[in-house]
Amino acid sequence: MKFEDIKVGMVFESEMIVDDKMVMEFARITGDDNPLHIDEEFARKTQFGKRIAHGMLIVSLISKVLGRDFPGPGTVYVSQIVKFRKPVYVGDMVKIHVEVKDKNPDKRRLFLLTNVTDDDKEVINGEAEVYIPQ
Repeated sequence: MKFEDIKVGMVFESEMIVDDKMVMEFARITGDDNPLHIDEEFARKTQFGKRIAHGMLIVSLISKVLGRDFPGPGTVYVSQIVKFRKPVYVGDMVKIHVEVKDKNPDKRRLFLLTNVTDDDKEVINGEAEVYIPQ
């Protein structure tokens, strides 16, 4: 999408299932093998009752949307503020919601609200700044 076509208030949403394969691969790549994420028996004994996905895995789904879907290819992630509100369980369907909050045409920057929900409950909220090269 061209920078000039993006307007304040525009919204993009994408849904994804956070499956076991994603969680295990994220653990392998990052080295974060916390048993809360990868060991069902361990997780069952915690306050969560079952395995939860890595919070940063869920944040990385926002990155996927920004770089592939909206605004799309070429987008450069400048910053991300994130607040974790609730866990995401392995197997859950999450919805990534991106809304254009503000725009700086001189610097080709967008300021975005970045929220993730699971079953219509907010699990992550935040804000991102991205740069859109020419």
